[in-house]
Amino acid sequence: MNRYFEFEKWGTNYRQESVAGLTTFLSMAYILFVNPLILGDAGMEQGAVFTATALAAAIGTLIMGLFAKYPIALAPGMGLNAFFTYTVVLGMGIPWQVALFGVFLSGIIFILITVIGVREKIINAIPEQLKYAVASGIGLFIAFVGLQNAEFIVPDEATAVSLGNMTNPGTALAAFGLFVTAILIVRGVHGGIFYGMVITAVAGMIVGIIQVPTAVVGSIPSLSSTFGAAFTVLGEIEWTSDLVIQMVIIVLTFLFVDFFDTAGTLFAVANQAGYVKNNKLPRATRALLSDSSATSIGAVLGTSTTTAFVESSSGVAAGGRTGFVSVVTGLLFLVSLFFSPLLVVVTESVTAPALILVGVLMASSLRLIEWNKIEIAIPAFLTVAAMPLTYSIATGIAMGFVFYPITMLIKGKGRDIHPVMYVLFFVFIAYFVFLG
Repeated sequence: MNRYFEFEKWGTNYRQESVAGLTTFLSMAYILFVNPLILGDAGMEQGAVFTATALAAAIGTLIMGLFAKYPIALAPGMGLNAFFTYTVVLGMGIPWQVALFGVFLSGIIFILITVIGVREKIINAIPEQLKYAVASGIGLFIAFVGLQNAEFIVPDEATAVSLGNMTNPGTALAAFGLFVTAILIVRGVHGGIFYGMVITAVAGMIVGIIQVPTAVVGSIPSLSSTFGAAFTVLGEIEWTSDLVIQMVIIVLTFLFVDFFDTAGTLFAVANQAGYVKNNKLPRATRALLSDSSATSIGAVLGTSTTTAFVESSSGVAAGGRTGFVSVVTGLLFLVSLFFSPLLVVVTESVTAPALILVGVLMASSLRLIEWNKIEIAIPAFLTVAAMPLTYSIATGIAMGFVFYPITMLIKGKGRDIHPVMYVLFFVFIAYFVFLG
């Protein structure tokens, strides 16, 4: 292992790498409980999703560590799971099994475009400002879901939404969790989101809001309800032209968000670890193949898109430099399979603060948008605002991609628009016609 991961070259050792792997795991362990809750809203069995989440994270992270040798962990991504549940399943009325097939297809396409080298062309075609807007918009969307789950925001006939009853026990517990987790994050505590969930759950049990679990360690929940469901349902579905069009949009959105989320996270964490030289990333193809393979594997197991987690930066900050960090993190995800009884304490009041603060972190990309350029500001703002307000990540992306060529042409910057953006303009115009 020492020689394979080149510990001496990177000035590290087993202890340092192991501590970094544990730090990364604790920073992203919240996904084990948040993902089943979100996908549970789509009608999926939470126990099965817990197992699928842990296995997808373990397999993807181990592939990243052993094959690509990067200290980057993977798991079902926030934002993509929200798109899966609230836009695809609940919004479009697509069965969750068919949505899983869409995730599987996006992973296969990702593998193909990585192998043939198309990824660079696609990345270069999408304006950087729109990439920042998409990331920020997803952050606001996730935060909005968290605010709703905590009942900080409730439906209102007169104003669409309004402030909820803060004296409600569940809402008060969520407010406590938000306060505690915010303090931990501001103090720079590694795994602050995870620890915040633990403290909130314990407080909820003490005051009697949350049920006390009968055990901490238990048997691994069965995957029978989700494993292979992406394929078994295909023969039972009537593939109308409308459904085919919907599936194309779904697959492209899964692909788009995962594509740029992975590229951004990979570059950021690799740069932090000292891998980036002359603006080039070594073994980038291997890293992207690891991510895309994990997506397809996760879909077979029964979870939404698996992607690189920016929380991996916490492990690098703790001294991690090689793929051994990912090996440790992946093994810890396997161990976590035995802690499913804790799912009973992870209520919406416990996960809501995590969703809100993950949204805050994702929305940090807003600072990178050139708001002083109105031709950029308009499509970027529409992208960001439309996601939470229409409850659809896909609609937000579509609005930004439609308005960008228009504002740029009016500004006289038609030469700065990549031909691919014109193609996407007509694709998303057709998307809005289809929605109508």
